[in-house]
Amino acid sequence: MDADKPSLSGRSSQAGHSHSLAGPGDYFALLKPRVMSLVIFTALVGMVAAPGAIHPALAVIALLAIAVGAGASGALNMWWDADIDAVMSRTANRPVPAGLVLRPEAATFGVFLSVLSVTLLALAANYLAAGLLAFTIFFYVVIYSMWLKRLTPQNIVIGGVAGALPPVVGWAAVSGAAPLEAWVLFAIIFLWTPPHFWALALYKQGDYARAGVPMMPNVHGDRATRRQIFGYALVLAAVGLAPFFVGMATLFYLVTAMVLGAGFVLLSWRVLRATDDDQKPAKKLFGFSIFYLFALFAAILIERLAGFYG
Repeated sequence: MDADKPSLSGRSSQAGHSHSLAGPGDYFALLKPRVMSLVIFTALVGMVAAPGAIHPALAVIALLAIAVGAGASGALNMWWDADIDAVMSRTANRPVPAGLVLRPEAATFGVFLSVLSVTLLALAANYLAAGLLAFTIFFYVVIYSMWLKRLTPQNIVIGGVAGALPPVVGWAAVSGAAPLEAWVLFAIIFLWTPPHFWALALYKQGDYARAGVPMMPNVHGDRATRRQIFGYALVLAAVGLAPFFVGMATLFYLVTAMVLGAGFVLLSWRVLRATDDDQKPAKKLFGFSIFYLFALFAAILIERLAGFYG
């Protein structure tokens, strides 16, 4: 399936043996634990925000299944993108390009975890949640990793569907439905994804150029990317207020979202006004964007746990 892909420079280190040198930590790294933490958190918020009830033990199993599904996506992404990872400074030490895990082993591990996670969620929750999880894995691996990532500078925009689905999966796991409120959470993450990753791409575009990945700065230039980041920031700040206006959050959330949104827009404005050789604003926006998403979803979680809502 990947016969036409560029050769992996790290493969020579694996050629002399038929088994990997990996330990448990290397297989854990295949799961992309930092990405998994965001998936777990947003899915948890979806579960807590959903109406209805689920047995605590089943809730833990469902959340574990979603986490395993996210890890499966990460492992399959590392299998497919091993050639790209090998030439990018921020990914060269991942287990596959580093020669610690063989590519077939990463693929097998990812497929096994995919089946396990979807089956587990179907048993612990319901078929809707399991189906959404299966679609999330498929979209991230096949639509994004195998197709869009190497094809178009809109890879992150369209591929953001996969990263935005966890709260919908979590909501469905509890309620057996995916109503408007769940898709509001989806929309926030979906709109957050392009400015988040394009900020990274601005100061890592040398990596993407070496790997041949058509990220926005490499294809349309810094200025166009900065304008799009600012445009997305304005829309994101507005949509970030939506949970209050659809009745799923209180004034506490609204104020939090307004402050966070203003910060996101301000930093995006600084990115827009920066010169092409000044990447400090992009780095600051990238760091803040992670905080923004965690804090925004944390506000919903705090409301539920503190009894502010309902």
